[in-house]
Amino acid sequence: MRTPFLPFSRPTISEDEIAAVADVLRSGWITTGKKSVEFEEKFAARCRAEAAVALSSATGGMHLLLKALGIGPGDEVITPSMTWVSTINLIKLAGATPVFADVDRDSLMVTAETVESKISACTRLIIPVHFAGAALDLDALNLLAQKYGIALVEDAAHAIGTEYRGEPVGTCGTSVFSFHPIKNITTGEGGMICSDNVELIAHIRRLKFHGLGVDAWDRSQQGRSPQAEVLEPGYKYNLTDICATLGLGQLARLDEFNAARTCLAERYHELLAGIDELSPLRRPEEFGYAMRHAWHLFIVRLDTDRAGMSRDDFMARLKEKNIGTGLHFRAAHTQRYYRESMPGVAGTLPNTEWNSDRILSLPLFPDMTEDDQDDVLTAIKEVLK
Repeated sequence: MRTPFLPFSRPTISEDEIAAVADVLRSGWITTGKKSVEFEEKFAARCRAEAAVALSSATGGMHLLLKALGIGPGDEVITPSMTWVSTINLIKLAGATPVFADVDRDSLMVTAETVESKISACTRLIIPVHFAGAALDLDALNLLAQKYGIALVEDAAHAIGTEYRGEPVGTCGTSVFSFHPIKNITTGEGGMICSDNVELIAHIRRLKFHGLGVDAWDRSQQGRSPQAEVLEPGYKYNLTDICATLGLGQLARLDEFNAARTCLAERYHELLAGIDELSPLRRPEEFGYAMRHAWHLFIVRLDTDRAGMSRDDFMARLKEKNIGTGLHFRAAHTQRYYRESMPGVAGTLPNTEWNSDRILSLPLFPDMTEDDQDDVLTAIKEVLK
């Protein structure tokens, strides 16, 4: 058995990035300031987006978007149940109704067909999710949204560096990114909204900082304007310069990180080829449209009948061998609150539910070595044997 424990994810932070954060701590300005502005500008440039707003979390960003789009009681929002539950929680907290579209069995992403089947007269918003580093078929979804006159916001938390038909995710429309420590780049905690809707971006800037008529960092005053007035009630979701400085260092290394992830993912496919109990998700070349995969996660599904054990038991036995795994995700409608408040959903999402019982994420992060991968495969074979 290997030692020490191998986590399923670990951030890659350099000494230069640590030193840059220390410089900010010594500067006397540690909250939202020029570093946050620089991070927004460089992230927008990387995504070829019209504009970007840095936030304290992607969850905060989704909250502000629901507010800015006027989503509330009587509205329906279509999204997958195969996603992190924060989006579903925010829809409920807004007083709206989440409506779950099933996912493709081997990509874990919604399609235009599964979304269209859920559209009603009450549908106000579609939130599809780019999954594990793969890109949704955005052309089909955007055409669908235009056909029905419904807003669309991409959950791009897994898609930093992902490309769709030669363009980075975030170039067009409105997208929300995450910088949680397990993501391809991190700010500790943080998020970013990219959009080509300049009015929406201006609204998000107000909402993120108490509804003030200027940003938390006023470029002309090199500080916060004491004369700023509240234009509408807002929140407190601004990103600090401490976090943004780390983000700048990470963003500069994104290609390096994603190249390492891609090499590991390709090697996983080779190593797992003879293990019938595990099936990975669809590979990039199998989607039918051009896409650059960011390999945020390497997900497999366990054939519980062949393995003779449940997915949870399999993960527990790997942990006993010092191999960490992740679960992305247990379908939101199977969580206790949603089982009780939305009992009619169970049984209506066959691909989602099949995967929810079988998926797990194998270790994948830039500093992981081939020896680490070999340890993962050795443990898998021992557990299955």
